[in-house]
Amino acid sequence: MADNPTITAITCVKNEGPFLLEWIAFHRILGVTDFLFYSNDCDDGTDTLLDALAEQGLVVHLPNPAEGRNYQMEALKDAKARDVVRTADWVWIADVDEFPNIHVGDHSFAALIDACGNPQTISLNFQFFANGDIEGFEDRPVIEQFTRCQNPDLWCGEAAIEVKSLVRDDFPLQYYGAHRPFFKPKVKKNARPSWTDGSGRPVPHRFLVAANPRRIRRFPAAGARRFATLNHYALRSLDSYLVKNDRGDVNRENRDFDDTYWRERNDPAWEDTSIHRYLPALKRQVEALKSLGDIGALHDACVAAHIARRDALMERPEYRAMREQLLAASKLPPQEEEMLRDLGLLEPAR
Repeated sequence: MADNPTITAITCVKNEGPFLLEWIAFHRILGVTDFLFYSNDCDDGTDTLLDALAEQGLVVHLPNPAEGRNYQMEALKDAKARDVVRTADWVWIADVDEFPNIHVGDHSFAALIDACGNPQTISLNFQFFANGDIEGFEDRPVIEQFTRCQNPDLWCGEAAIEVKSLVRDDFPLQYYGAHRPFFKPKVKKNARPSWTDGSGRPVPHRFLVAANPRRIRRFPAAGARRFATLNHYALRSLDSYLVKNDRGDVNRENRDFDDTYWRERNDPAWEDTSIHRYLPALKRQVEALKSLGDIGALHDACVAAHIARRDALMERPEYRAMREQLLAASKLPPQEEEMLRDLGLLEPAR
């Protein structure tokens, strides 16, 4: 492995403007050298900000090529042929609410690669970070605001937790998946790629060969985060979650809201502030990005659009009801609550 490997991060975005600079700055600290962004249907200034970042030579920004709704897989199919991906030593595919928290060496991707023995792929398990009773959106680092999370090795009563993967350029690639790569079907057993978890251990065999449909993109996380954890801030503030919900479903009126996704990820059982080691460098990086051209002004415009969208949603009775439902929701994941009721430790649901 080169001392300073080239690493390309690939991600798909829609209306993520307020969170772009933090994610880019954080990944630059990790050692990501190149970024490939695909965007679609943005109306909060995300695409304009990405265009400005591209003009500064900091990212490659492309319209998502999907013709249907399979945005991520169509983008990853396109990415495979892009020079910024083909020429990279490593490829990292993740979303802008996902932050690798590396516990070894200088806390970079290079340190993680070395700790894992330079395999062809490293898959990092999620750790879901809860909302932490934070209602209002604030324009400051997400990794600073949210510190409560699930028990590290369990999620909603399941031992298997999803992953995202760092892939070396000599992986015998058939195609990139959003969570893990898939190798060519004719690869012989003795030529299968070397592949570890975030502790440098070989991933489970059935995950490696994608033999179990329920385990294609996840495996048990117990003991798998010795060298790195993938912090997943899927909820953020209540304001931002409502805007995210609207982004993903603009036809919700007169339809019941299901709070299962929120409850599954809003488990505050643990506190983990270890990622705060990155904050001083992160804040410097963000300010440096804002100082380039009109990047700062475009970021501020995205923030204003995010807040305006929140305000517009609060004019709608179904979103006011959704907000109240989430505020009142139990902080026990549904499966855990059901188990406690079965044990007679909670009153039956009414």
